[in-house]
Amino acid sequence: MEYVILFFIGICATTLGTLAGGGGLISLPVMLIMGIPVHSAIAANKVSNTVSSFSSFFYLLKKKEISLKECYWIIPVSICGGITGGVIASWISGKNMYIVAIVLLIFAFIVSFIGKGNFTGEKPLIFNKISAPGLYSIGIYDGLFGPGQGTLMLYLFGFLNIAYIRAVGMVRLATFSSCFGAAITYIATGKVIWPVTLALLLGSLTGAQIGVRIAQKLKPQYVKPILRIVTAALIVQIFIENVL
Repeated sequence: MEYVILFFIGICATTLGTLAGGGGLISLPVMLIMGIPVHSAIAANKVSNTVSSFSSFFYLLKKKEISLKECYWIIPVSICGGITGGVIASWISGKNMYIVAIVLLIFAFIVSFIGKGNFTGEKPLIFNKISAPGLYSIGIYDGLFGPGQGTLMLYLFGFLNIAYIRAVGMVRLATFSSCFGAAITYIATGKVIWPVTLALLLGSLTGAQIGVRIAQKLKPQYVKPILRIVTAALIVQIFIENVL
């Protein structure tokens, strides 16, 4: 029964994560409630996210919604950001990490009402003074803490006037890049409980395919309201669990 629950958790979390980020809102708290050790719960999420994010990216690549030539550079930038974040994390206390997360999410929430980006544009993703530092900074955040990484990245792509479906594909590529190294680390250190991880992974693969198909049909004007709801939920969750 536990594995069936994990399968459906994977579906729900990854569907949400594909559309607006914040899939960890669902998966991590429920897994902890189920009594799964925290490191093993995180490991299961990293392994399943590595596979599911690549599957949704590959689907969009195959459908020619995105071009690898346009976004390949996301991979090294995200990996470098994740490594930097991991190093910085060793210097910052846990409480300060939570404060950083809340400040960043509140900033993104406010900017969503000010910014003009609405995911209807057809501009290409270009390596420049905004996109590269932005992706690198979010990579640092992902390595430092993590929750809301996909949501913050969608805000960035919206600001850059990237069409929503292409933004989803790029976020999934970045998520694959940042999770891959973490997944290898968790596997190497023996933190992975494989039956738990495989059940979540199968659900995540299903959720990734559901999410990416919904994203293809989602009207751009609905994207920002969904992002704002997810952002607010992330802020509340992090505040309640780690600040109060």
